[in-house]
Amino acid sequence: MLLRTHWVMAVMDQFTRRIIGFGVHPGDVDGIALWRMFNKAISRMGVSRYLSSDNDPLFEYHRWQANLRVLGVEGVKTVPYVPLSHPFIERLMGTTRREFLDHTLFWNARDLERKLGEFREYYNRYRVHASLGGGTHAETGGVIGNSPCTGSGGQGMGNVGTERMNREV
Repeated sequence: MLLRTHWVMAVMDQFTRRIIGFGVHPGDVDGIALWRMFNKAISRMGVSRYLSSDNDPLFEYHRWQANLRVLGVEGVKTVPYVPLSHPFIERLMGTTRREFLDHTLFWNARDLERKLGEFREYYNRYRVHASLGGGTHAETGGVIGNSPCTGSGGQGMGNVGTERMNREV
């Protein structure tokens, strides 16, 4: 058995707790791959004014910092070594792993991206959330593009997180 590593990046709207998108990269991640994953994750939506990330060295790459400056996005770092300071994305990554990735087989990065897109639709439209009184995002109203975080020039806060997946081949 051979383990293949795939990195999964999730971007979520902190205000609505909706998933903006996922990015996937097979193998090791560098600055260019990190930015590609981010672009893939936000390709359907705009980017917020602020973007919260943890203190992973991935988010210290020069290219990552430079591209955020070009987009006019201010990076916000969480408290080092305190996962509770980044609760929304930590919870999302755990939910994605527990409810989806641990039960899903995929052939390659493209297949994983497609399946994560389907999970995003399920999570945003049909999954019941306790914080919404047992309702879904779709039932509580609003479109992702109308939240304070996303859309052109939004002023809200986006969250970004990464998770490494190992799969036997």
